[in-house]
Amino acid sequence: MTNSDQTIHVVGGGLAGSEAAWQAANLGAKVVLHEMRPKRETDAHQTDGLAELVCSNSFRSDDHQYNAVGLLHEEMRRCNSIIMQSADKHKLPAGGALAVDRDAFSNAVTEALEAHPNITIDRNEVAGLPPKDWSNVILATGPLTSPALAEGIQSITNADSLSFFDAIAPIIHKDSINMDIVWAQSRYDKAGPGGTGADYLNCPMDEEQYNAFIDALLEGDKTEFKEWEDVPYFDGCLPIEVMAERGRETLRFGPMKPVGLTNPNNPTVKPHAIVQLRQDNALGTLWNMVGFQTKLKYGAQADIFRLIPGLEDAQFARLGGLHRNTFLNSPELLDGQLRLKADPRLRFAGQVTGVEGYVESAGLGLVVGRLAAADALGLDIQTPPKTTAMGALVNHITGGHLADETNGIKSFQPMNVNFGLFPPVEFSKPADHVGRWRGPDKAKAKKLAMTTRALVDLEGWI
Repeated sequence: MTNSDQTIHVVGGGLAGSEAAWQAANLGAKVVLHEMRPKRETDAHQTDGLAELVCSNSFRSDDHQYNAVGLLHEEMRRCNSIIMQSADKHKLPAGGALAVDRDAFSNAVTEALEAHPNITIDRNEVAGLPPKDWSNVILATGPLTSPALAEGIQSITNADSLSFFDAIAPIIHKDSINMDIVWAQSRYDKAGPGGTGADYLNCPMDEEQYNAFIDALLEGDKTEFKEWEDVPYFDGCLPIEVMAERGRETLRFGPMKPVGLTNPNNPTVKPHAIVQLRQDNALGTLWNMVGFQTKLKYGAQADIFRLIPGLEDAQFARLGGLHRNTFLNSPELLDGQLRLKADPRLRFAGQVTGVEGYVESAGLGLVVGRLAAADALGLDIQTPPKTTAMGALVNHITGGHLADETNGIKSFQPMNVNFGLFPPVEFSKPADHVGRWRGPDKAKAKKLAMTTRALVDLEGWI
């Protein structure tokens, strides 16, 4: 298909590509969404569904007043996001987080896009750079961008892409978990969307058990990646054995922290460490190990994870794994409209731009879909204000990143949305506040001021 009718070609049917296609089509543009699965598989995907979740099933915090991720959720909801519509429809209990039934979620996105009158889905690979007669293209190929496309980008930019490892956590069959040891409780009993305050399964460890587990992690047989090994990890998705190598107590202050939880089987003794499991499907038959991304070999994983109290007989629906991710030097290569400076007909969205996380990827897709539609339809649409979560992400990857003077743009790394990306905000002590105003109370007021400002400013952009 040529682009003489200003068709928008979206390459990649992940979260970013799906959201971009949906947004552009809803504005009235004609869209072709190119997804190579199932004709060509990847190392991480297991289905041919659009917006498949290949790692965790959690969209993280849904608190839009005091959490930057929750704010991003709310901004996307107000922008008629198909990703958030489907997530809300298929959410699972997960404390303060928004977790989804991954298969039902993907099916809902796929069905919505297939039914949209302005969207055509093409199940063929776009190898290399898109054809020259495609004048309006969104590349949302994600962290598993094909070598041919990566080489094509390098051929016109003379810039190297950066790579890092991403990781997949194991999933366990619930009926193999020893519920005489494990108990249900959310940290601090916090109930999130559709939750009860008892949304996680908790596996307690005493000090001896914890040390034995750490020893096993350090000694376990691990997958070696040879030429990949000089690629830096992203700190938000570290394999557990890498965390253990950074210090024996690291995991106790990370995914295995024993705070906000009380073991009803032994309430007077505080566990030394706790492994949490989060529901992974609507039936409640599958639970994933929170924060347990790993490069341990499969045999070692099963043996080591069965050292965890309550998981002695665990049966795994999926073991953990790693895959290589690729992302652009976006501050160097992209303009403020997320177009490739060397070829402005190409826009980028999702993790390939250097954002990290499901909703961050989809949020970039939302923005880029609207920008591409504006070009196709002769509309005037700018990027969201920097005071919004979406705008803060765009600003970071297109100019807000502070390059290292020694290493230059090479220091650019993937980023989750966080309040550190937002411009300063003015706020004052609440009239009803009693006592000294500092610490957590002041920080909470600052966050609320930022989220309030963001949603007001977002309305003008919408």
